[in-house]
Amino acid sequence: MGFGDFRARMLAGDNLAGTFLKTPAYELIEILAGTDLDFVCLDGEHSPFDRGRMDACLAMARALDFPTLVRVGSGTAENILQALDSGAVGVVCPHVDSAEKAQDIARAGRFGHGGRGFAGSTRWAGYTRNAMSDLLQKSKNETLIIAQIEEPEGVQAAAEIAGTDGIDGLFIGPADLSVAYGKTDTNSAELKEAYRKVGEATKAAGKAYMTYTGTADATVSLREYGFTTFFVGSEHGWVMQGANAVAKSIHEAG
Repeated sequence: MGFGDFRARMLAGDNLAGTFLKTPAYELIEILAGTDLDFVCLDGEHSPFDRGRMDACLAMARALDFPTLVRVGSGTAENILQALDSGAVGVVCPHVDSAEKAQDIARAGRFGHGGRGFAGSTRWAGYTRNAMSDLLQKSKNETLIIAQIEEPEGVQAAAEIAGTDGIDGLFIGPADLSVAYGKTDTNSAELKEAYRKVGEATKAAGKAYMTYTGTADATVSLREYGFTTFFVGSEHGWVMQGANAVAKSIHEAG
């Protein structure tokens, strides 16, 4: 699966496995592109991705046809434009807690009056090789705008957010949402009710539904809420898990 059919598969409800990339190194994109993961998401919100390092990672992703999202630090038009022009297949925008914010990010990620600025000389556009009409169609076919729900207000407004034209999917942030509910873990009844409510709204609108989980095993219990796209851990956790497993096996053999 490459950039061209990633959006279609996500909206069709295919089971998709990805992870967050928190180390801004294009070599890790090169490595992960050789795995069976369906996508990766550069974490521009919580990790040290400046524009140059994001650009390098997206250049590698495009070269290898490995679908790569960017979680932008905030849903400003500037952040969204830079990620998409550099070659991201889409953006995950944090703290979308109202229909107004959903409309803002949808407009910023789409071409049209007051929306995404058009340039035919970007990486995404093929550096002047493509006609405007072809690029406008490419955006419709490929670009994903994902609203991250991580406040109770976002849960309450889920139907309006999911129903916004130009929004392709909703991403539940379980940790932030749990903290907003005043919890100290992600096992509360309030969080599970949020999963259900947002899932129903997302399904009714025909949009993709996704979340983060620390382990692949945890996805089994999450599927009942309608999630089909999973951001599983990050390379930080995977490196630590692998290192600890090796150390444990050596120590126990001694």
